[in-house]
Amino acid sequence: MLSSALIRSLKMSNRPKVFISRSDYPEAGIKLLRDRCEIEVYNSLEKDVPTNELLNKLVGKDALFITSKNKINKEVVEAAGKNGVKVIATMSVGLDHIDLEAIKRTSIKIGYTPDVLTEATAELTVALLLATSRRIVEGHKTIVSGEWKMWTPTFMCGQGLYKSIVGFVGFGRIGQSIAKKLIPFGTSKILYSGPRRKHEGDQLGAEFIDFDSLLQQSDFVIVTCPLTSETEGIFTAEKFSLMKRSAIFINSARGAIVDQESLVHALKNKIIAAAGLDVMTPEPLPKDHPLVSLDNCVLTPHIGSATLETRDEMCILTAKNILAALDGEKMPAEYIL
Repeated sequence: MLSSALIRSLKMSNRPKVFISRSDYPEAGIKLLRDRCEIEVYNSLEKDVPTNELLNKLVGKDALFITSKNKINKEVVEAAGKNGVKVIATMSVGLDHIDLEAIKRTSIKIGYTPDVLTEATAELTVALLLATSRRIVEGHKTIVSGEWKMWTPTFMCGQGLYKSIVGFVGFGRIGQSIAKKLIPFGTSKILYSGPRRKHEGDQLGAEFIDFDSLLQQSDFVIVTCPLTSETEGIFTAEKFSLMKRSAIFINSARGAIVDQESLVHALKNKIIAAAGLDVMTPEPLPKDHPLVSLDNCVLTPHIGSATLETRDEMCILTAKNILAALDGEKMPAEYIL
């Protein structure tokens, strides 16, 4: 007769094995996995798991729980396939950190977290736009440094949203949510560019135009498109030169969509008025980077989805994606290649 300890051991050995790339994920989602799976957690908070360590962690695992900071390149994908990994679930909506072409040559499923972070990211983008256009951070600095000596009619004047033209590069869920939040400010026109005209754009009264025309007409240019081979580096010096000198540039998508040296040049030389960035290259941005020293650039540390509720929901959805894939069931949010 088998002892209770041996029975427990056998049950544990038969549980699916999941590698979790950080130890500080919200507990709500991790508990779902802990109750059903044998989990191994990468305990370093000082760094993201490097490729050579990740390759070792794949051995014997059925699933990976990652974020957009974990680079799942061709080497990792091939090793995951050979080791029998069934699902890679990322706590992000962007998938530029995963080699999807390599994934196509395997049976590995990909889970991601669309929808649940839309509103949080849209809110942060609006906050970044207002902070940049109305020079909130600059104004705060004048008080802290004692530079604010008196009120004058032209002191700290910025750009207003009222009667402005707002252009979106990419008009998916997040872009549409931002547009809905900005229209009540009394914007005169919403423009968007992308692969195709969208029914949702028509419903909002937005105008679909080409990329260059959008840059030339917009008072505010907001980047919400995904990072792909087609969008990488599309904001070049030439594109910034098309924009109004009074234009405000906002990016809450991915840093690599922008040629950052060209952006620095445009800001330093007043080719555009200002920029607000939640994403940049690299991340974290070094404190001595040229962007940090520019008064006309507002930076936030990639916190688009950083509300407690949203991060909980993202973690829970990531866990549910893993469990569904391991059970052979339909995943709540599978990325279909």
